[in-house]
Amino acid sequence: MSRKPLRVLTPRSILPALAVMLVLAAGAAAHANKPVPFGDRVAGPGAEATPVNSESLRAADLDLRVGPGLEAFHKQTGEQAWSYRREGAEALYLAMAGDNAIVVWDDGLVTSVRPGDHEVRWHRAVPGLADWLRGDGEPGADKRTDAQRKQLAKQRAAAALHTVQRDGSPWLALVTPNLTMGLRDADGDLRYNDKPANGCAYDPLRAVHTDYAVLIPRTCTNSGGQAVSGGLTGYRLDSNGWAMSTGPAATLKVLDRSRVEITDGPIVPAKVFDTKAAAPETACGTLDAPFAAVRPQGGCVDPAGAPATDAPVPAPATDAPAPATDAPAATDAPAGGQQAAAQQ
Repeated sequence: MSRKPLRVLTPRSILPALAVMLVLAAGAAAHANKPVPFGDRVAGPGAEATPVNSESLRAADLDLRVGPGLEAFHKQTGEQAWSYRREGAEALYLAMAGDNAIVVWDDGLVTSVRPGDHEVRWHRAVPGLADWLRGDGEPGADKRTDAQRKQLAKQRAAAALHTVQRDGSPWLALVTPNLTMGLRDADGDLRYNDKPANGCAYDPLRAVHTDYAVLIPRTCTNSGGQAVSGGLTGYRLDSNGWAMSTGPAATLKVLDRSRVEITDGPIVPAKVFDTKAAAPETACGTLDAPFAAVRPQGGCVDPAGAPATDAPVPAPATDAPAPATDAPAATDAPAGGQQAAAQQ
């Protein structure tokens, strides 16, 4: 056995161990105080930055509002159920994709929230969206008041977000003048992104959506900045998109869940495009009508089966009394009876 006495720990020998412990403690504290990703703060009423309880609600039972974050209120009582906010950002616009709430923020971030259990499902940054929302550098931007800037940002946020309520699988499109993106709502996965051709720009303020597709107009300008042509691009997730040429100021009007009316000036007649069939309606009376993929709402009347319009149909006489069926006709009466009646 060694005769060396047991080593006694001196203050000098303790210092390295204390240093290691201090480093570990500092790391643990830094980890505990680490900011929540994207600055998310979900809180209950009157409790800032604290988790809400585990109560699960139906989205139909809540009234959702934006500003400064996403605020949820009980419809029956009007009391606040929960609040979702992000540090340094303000919510501008809200749209529903199925049962989920899609929020556009002023810093160009888009988030999806499940209202029933107040869970933030995914985040997606849209390149160039924040700059377009602010409108910095545009003509007259320096003369806008704070109220005008805020109103402009809200208007553009509403134009940028389009939710497509496709049965069983909603998705959404984010549109800016220089980029359009399609996201699957189930997980926020990017399904497509597209840029306009050189010299062209998308017009989010004229874009529309149906339950099947998003239709985005674009305008192309010459070197002098004058609009020379236009077009229309349709996007879907379950099939290929399509494109058509239009004038630079074509307007779109949603008619129902699938049909959109396209008006391209006073000379060109308006046409209807069916986004479910991905084809335009064929007008009645044209040579293509019998072979049309999409016919007008209500169908077309077959001219062969319709009554002639140039020959009027005589209306039945309503003033003459109907002949009595139980009395014999005048021609069946004997000649003597007719003569006697004439004499009387």
